[in-house]
Amino acid sequence: MDLFRTKSVEQSIAETDEPEHRLKKDLGVLDLLIFGVGVIIGAGIFVVTGTVAKTNSGPAITISFAIAGLACGLAALCYAEFASTLPVAGSAYTFSYASFGELLAWIIGWDLALEFTIGAAALSTSFSGYFQEVFHGTFLEVPEALGSAADGVVDLPAVVISLLVTAVLVGGIKLSSRLNQVIVAVKLLVIAVVIIFGVGHIKAANYTPFIPPSEPTPEASGGFLDVTLISSLLGVEPAVYGLAGVIAGASIVFFAFIGFDVVATTAEETKNPQRDVPRGILGSLVIVTLLYMAVSLVLTGMQNFRDIEAGDPAPLATAFDAVGLEFMGRLISIGACIGLIVVVMILILGQTRVAFAMARDGLLPKGLAKVHPRFGTPYVMTIITGVAVALIGGFVDLATLVNLVSIGTLFAFMLVSVGVVILRRSRPELHRSFRTPAVYVVATASVLLCFYLMLNLTGGTWVRFLAWMGIGLVVYAGYGYRHSRLGRSQPAPESSPDVG
Repeated sequence: MDLFRTKSVEQSIAETDEPEHRLKKDLGVLDLLIFGVGVIIGAGIFVVTGTVAKTNSGPAITISFAIAGLACGLAALCYAEFASTLPVAGSAYTFSYASFGELLAWIIGWDLALEFTIGAAALSTSFSGYFQEVFHGTFLEVPEALGSAADGVVDLPAVVISLLVTAVLVGGIKLSSRLNQVIVAVKLLVIAVVIIFGVGHIKAANYTPFIPPSEPTPEASGGFLDVTLISSLLGVEPAVYGLAGVIAGASIVFFAFIGFDVVATTAEETKNPQRDVPRGILGSLVIVTLLYMAVSLVLTGMQNFRDIEAGDPAPLATAFDAVGLEFMGRLISIGACIGLIVVVMILILGQTRVAFAMARDGLLPKGLAKVHPRFGTPYVMTIITGVAVALIGGFVDLATLVNLVSIGTLFAFMLVSVGVVILRRSRPELHRSFRTPAVYVVATASVLLCFYLMLNLTGGTWVRFLAWMGIGLVVYAGYGYRHSRLGRSQPAPESSPDVG
């Protein structure tokens, strides 16, 4: 029973030219850069910033963003090498198949489904919050029963936006890219306005103390499910603020960085992936890290972090309302509403490309790998993913989703960081257009930092994550292992026909 059979780089690349599974190569470096910026700038900057400043980090949320950005940067260097060496759809899944073997590739593919699908659902609920803020009191006002999964029956705006962007994705990668470019321009303009107008209303007193003294967690139950795993393991009383709060905040705001790895999933649709994918990954990450730090400084400088309302779905807008700039609050809400559309779209795109690669390998039903004859997109998987995101976003609240996305992303980053070292040792002769500098140092630091951030998530998050992984292993044992294209082709390669 060969659970660790690997798929060669050459085989993975060769399969991208099969007529039934061939994706259109329409993307350039600008498309990738904008895809990266477009997907990363979302709920993290418009929603999570206020929540984490209030409950974990205080003004030092800027440091939390820097720590999370560093963890992403280390992983991004490893992603860039993999993507330039193996420019195939599937991102970490495909990379793991070439380095760890099939079982771990399946695990990471199942994990990415958690990251992208749950992430898209979480962002659809964020879109809904801003949509309702913008259209409150107008004929488009959403009834309370249709505006929230937590307080009503269904989150209707979340459902609608998920289905609309799914239709755009079916229409082609270039159409998606053009829509992304327009929306990213709007989003960056709004962020620039926030920084420019907000700087004039900063009060230096709001930054003191920059790292608030550690305090016991308010109303903490102390139960395993409700406190960070590292607190439970070390027997430390749960607390907020202080250095521990800043690091715990980094684990949560990590959610704000999800998506740069989506750039790697589009490698197969890029004209010159060896050159452009690393530029797209690293460039977009640098841009958004600087923007996150600037916006968090403005937010906590305009409004004392203790005055931020816990759970406020629009903290940036509220901060400007507090200083008498109500028009800015409305502008931010409109920009966030528009900007979050593209984040939902690109996360769905990421999931469809991973599942497409898994179906092409036989680990999922091959019908999911069908490519539309006109649009050149994996339309079957796109529709299924869009419907799943709509259902999750419509019936599950945001708070439950955010931490699950973070732990899934951190786990993927750890495996990619280890995998790039393994492939360096097992296939040193491969051409690498981009090579991770000081690869052993970078990869080790990435693994340690990502794992430490994972430990700073709650025990409940770990339980749900492990349960999801357990379900994935059952699915692999029941279907994936027996239908694996690689497994069936090993004794007789000619017996594995290409089925779309």
